[in-house]
Amino acid sequence: MDLHALYDAHRGKAEFLTVYISEAHPDDEWQMESNRKEGFVHRQPQTMEERQKLAGILVDRLKYRMPVALDPIDGRAEKAFAAWPERIYVIDRGGRILYKGGMGPFGFDPKEAEGTLAALPAAVSAAGS
Repeated sequence: MDLHALYDAHRGKAEFLTVYISEAHPDDEWQMESNRKEGFVHRQPQTMEERQKLAGILVDRLKYRMPVALDPIDGRAEKAFAAWPERIYVIDRGGRILYKGGMGPFGFDPKEAEGTLAALPAAVSAAGS
Protein backbone atom coordinates (compact mmCIF):
# COMPACT_ATOMS: atom_id res chain seq x y z
CA MET A 1 0.00 0.00 0.00
CA ASP A 2 1.38 3.41 -0.90
CA LEU A 3 0.60 6.71 0.81
CA HIS A 4 -2.06 7.73 -1.73
CA ALA A 5 -3.84 4.39 -1.34
CA LEU A 6 -3.85 4.93 2.43
CA TYR A 7 -5.28 8.41 1.90
CA ASP A 8 -7.95 7.18 -0.52
CA ALA A 9 -9.00 4.36 1.79
CA HIS A 10 -9.34 6.45 4.97
CA ARG A 11 -9.86 10.11 4.09
CA GLY A 12 -13.57 9.83 4.88
CA LYS A 13 -12.88 9.07 8.54
CA ALA A 14 -9.51 10.70 9.17
CA GLU A 15 -7.93 14.01 8.28
CA PHE A 16 -4.58 13.87 6.51
CA LEU A 17 -1.81 16.46 6.48
CA THR A 18 1.68 16.24 5.09
CA VAL A 19 4.15 18.60 6.72
CA TYR A 20 6.98 19.45 4.35
CA ILE A 21 10.09 19.61 6.54
CA SER A 22 13.77 19.80 5.58
CA GLU A 23 14.52 18.70 2.06
CA ALA A 24 14.97 14.92 2.17
CA HIS A 25 17.23 14.93 -0.87
CA PRO A 26 19.70 17.83 -0.37
CA ASP A 27 22.64 17.99 -2.72
CA ASP A 28 25.11 18.61 0.12
CA GLU A 29 24.18 15.60 2.30
CA TRP A 30 24.04 11.81 2.01
CA GLN A 31 22.12 10.62 -1.03
CA MET A 32 20.96 7.38 -2.53
CA GLU A 33 22.29 7.08 -6.05
CA SER A 34 18.75 6.49 -7.33
CA ASN A 35 17.77 10.00 -6.15
CA ARG A 36 20.55 11.52 -8.23
CA LYS A 37 19.60 9.47 -11.31
CA GLU A 38 15.93 10.45 -10.99
CA GLY A 39 16.69 14.15 -10.46
CA PHE A 40 15.30 14.30 -6.91
CA VAL A 41 18.30 16.12 -5.45
CA HIS A 42 17.80 19.76 -4.49
CA ARG A 43 19.53 22.44 -2.44
CA GLN A 44 18.38 22.68 1.19
CA PRO A 45 16.00 25.68 1.34
CA GLN A 46 17.10 28.69 3.37
CA THR A 47 13.84 30.67 3.12
CA MET A 48 10.15 29.84 3.29
CA GLU A 49 9.84 30.84 -0.36
CA GLU A 50 12.45 28.23 -1.32
CA ARG A 51 10.73 25.61 0.87
CA GLN A 52 7.39 26.42 -0.77
CA LYS A 53 8.92 25.99 -4.23
CA LEU A 54 10.31 22.55 -3.32
CA ALA A 55 6.98 21.49 -1.80
CA GLY A 56 5.39 22.53 -5.11
CA ILE A 57 7.78 20.21 -6.95
CA LEU A 58 6.62 17.37 -4.67
CA VAL A 59 2.99 18.10 -5.46
CA ASP A 60 3.53 18.51 -9.22
CA ARG A 61 6.08 15.80 -9.93
CA LEU A 62 4.52 13.10 -7.73
CA LYS A 63 0.90 14.13 -8.41
CA TYR A 64 0.58 14.51 -4.63
CA ARG A 65 -3.08 14.82 -3.57
CA MET A 66 -2.95 15.24 0.20
CA PRO A 67 -2.96 18.65 1.89
CA VAL A 68 0.56 20.00 2.48
CA ALA A 69 1.73 22.43 5.17
CA LEU A 70 5.22 23.88 5.46
CA ASP A 71 7.39 23.47 8.54
CA PRO A 72 9.00 26.83 9.40
CA ILE A 73 12.67 27.15 8.45
CA ASP A 74 13.63 26.62 12.12
CA GLY A 75 12.31 23.05 11.71
CA ARG A 76 10.09 22.96 14.79
CA ALA A 77 7.73 20.26 13.45
CA GLU A 78 10.63 18.16 12.18
CA LYS A 79 12.28 18.33 15.62
CA ALA A 80 9.09 17.76 17.62
CA PHE A 81 8.17 14.64 15.64
CA ALA A 82 11.68 13.34 14.76
CA ALA A 83 10.40 13.21 11.22
CA TRP A 84 13.45 13.48 8.97
CA PRO A 85 13.39 12.42 6.21
CA GLU A 86 9.85 11.06 6.48
CA ARG A 87 7.58 9.47 9.05
CA ILE A 88 3.88 8.66 9.44
CA TYR A 89 1.97 9.55 12.59
CA VAL A 90 -1.68 8.87 13.44
CA ILE A 91 -2.82 11.31 16.11
CA ASP A 92 -6.27 11.34 17.70
CA ARG A 93 -8.36 14.46 18.24
CA GLY A 94 -7.02 14.78 21.78
CA GLY A 95 -3.42 14.89 20.53
CA ARG A 96 -2.55 11.34 21.63
CA ILE A 97 -0.22 9.47 19.27
CA LEU A 98 -1.94 6.27 18.15
CA TYR A 99 0.76 5.23 15.69
CA LYS A 100 4.35 6.35 15.16
CA GLY A 101 5.93 4.80 12.11
CA GLY A 102 9.57 4.17 11.47
CA MET A 103 11.80 6.76 9.86
CA GLY A 104 12.14 6.73 6.13
CA PRO A 105 13.14 5.80 3.68
CA PHE A 106 13.37 2.21 4.90
CA GLY A 107 11.06 2.46 7.93
CA PHE A 108 8.37 4.42 6.11
CA ASP A 109 5.50 1.93 5.76
CA PRO A 110 1.99 3.18 4.88
CA LYS A 111 0.67 -0.41 5.00
CA GLU A 112 1.70 -0.64 8.65
CA ALA A 113 -0.16 2.61 9.46
CA GLU A 114 -3.24 1.22 7.72
CA GLY A 115 -4.01 -1.10 10.64
CA THR A 116 -4.33 1.84 13.03
CA LEU A 117 -6.49 3.81 10.62
CA ALA A 118 -8.71 0.79 9.90
CA ALA A 119 -9.39 0.45 13.64
CA LEU A 120 -10.69 4.03 13.92
CA PRO A 121 -14.46 4.39 14.25
CA ALA A 122 -16.39 5.39 11.15
CA ALA A 123 -16.74 9.11 10.58
CA VAL A 124 -19.83 10.85 11.87
CA SER A 125 -21.56 13.00 9.29
CA ALA A 126 -21.63 16.77 9.73
CA ALA A 127 -25.39 16.55 10.34
CA GLY A 128 -24.77 14.15 13.23
CA SER A 129 -26.59 11.21 11.67
